[in-house]
Amino acid sequence: MKKILSIILCFQFGIIFSQEENRDEIINQANQFVAIGNDVLTKEGNFPKAEGEYRKAIAKNPVDPTAKYNLGNAYYNSEKYDEATQRYTEAAKVATERSEKHKAFHNQGNTYMEQKKYKEAVESYKNALRNNPKDDKTRYNLALAKKMLEEQQKQNDQNKDDKNQDKDQNKDQNQDDKDKKEGDDKKDKKGDEGDKEKDDKGDPKDDKKDKGDEGEDKKDEGDKEKDDKGNPKDDKKDKGSDPKDQQSQKPQQAQGKLSPERVKSLLEAMNNQEKKVQDKINAKKAQGSKVKTDKDW
Repeated sequence: MKKILSIILCFQFGIIFSQEENRDEIINQANQFVAIGNDVLTKEGNFPKAEGEYRKAIAKNPVDPTAKYNLGNAYYNSEKYDEATQRYTEAAKVATERSEKHKAFHNQGNTYMEQKKYKEAVESYKNALRNNPKDDKTRYNLALAKKMLEEQQKQNDQNKDDKNQDKDQNKDQNQDDKDKKEGDDKKDKKGDEGDKEKDDKGDPKDDKKDKGDEGEDKKDEGDKEKDDKGNPKDDKKDKGSDPKDQQSQKPQQAQGKLSPERVKSLLEAMNNQEKKVQDKINAKKAQGSKVKTDKDW
């Protein structure tokens, strides 16, 4: 029984030793990939080849922050800031040492500064100082990031105010243009209505002139009427100066209107009257002769 337990214990220690040996081998291989990447990047400046070596190291040992941190630096120097930020975040996540976290957050803050993402930079520098409060470089970068953030916010507020002011000015200008257009439309409409009224009724000034001409026409007609009938003033004067002529004209006009029967009756009356007068004259003659006779006696 004791022999069996000894065999089992030896087997377990063998497995553990084998795993430790494999782990060390994995770490060594990953470190070799990182070293090659650093050497290629530094001496040759061959970023694509160095990137490939770093990726091999990450694939070989995913929990090692070194390859991720160095790849982040390679992206940063190539101005690929988004990729650099991602790798620094991954390195800070897997790092177990505070110094490693400090470096990852510090460089992450630098990446945000290059992108003018000052708010994110402030948070990265704060995280770096939490892991190494004595780092003066990080503290200086944090103060700079805060200052840049404040200026950025002021500029954004100013731009916002200018934008709102421009918007208000454009709104006022549009309103003024609209009011002016409406005024012009009303004026044009009123002018068109006035023109239409003038077209329908005639030009008021010309209409007055026409009325004046109409008065002249009436005056001319009056003058013409006077010419046809005679001057009224002279006619009245003539009638007033010779009323007998006026009266003599009226009977002539009346006689012209008598019927034949009336004329015959008048003639008979005149004959009878004349006969009576003659008879009276004859009677006076007869009496006169008698008186004369008596006188002769």
